[in-house]
Amino acid sequence: MEMNLQATKLELIQWLSTIDNPNIIEKILAIRNNEKEDWWENLSTLEKDSVNKGIEDADAGNLKDHGQARKIYGKWL
Repeated sequence: MEMNLQATKLELIQWLSTIDNPNIIEKILAIRNNEKEDWWENLSTLEKDSVNKGIEDADAGNLKDHGQARKIYGKWL
């Protein structure tokens, strides 16, 4: 798998070196920049509070096993 990944990277590098269209370059840069962003910073305050409450609940031992969670949230899964 590692060899295939390296080969794919080399193909991408070769392909990238031939691109003359600035729009494609901008799109590639946008993808790269998006990958650098911390997803936490894109959450709203409400979402961050919810995640933090979940962590606090887990730390306090307020957990549900997989079966219980499926019963509670099954209709959304």
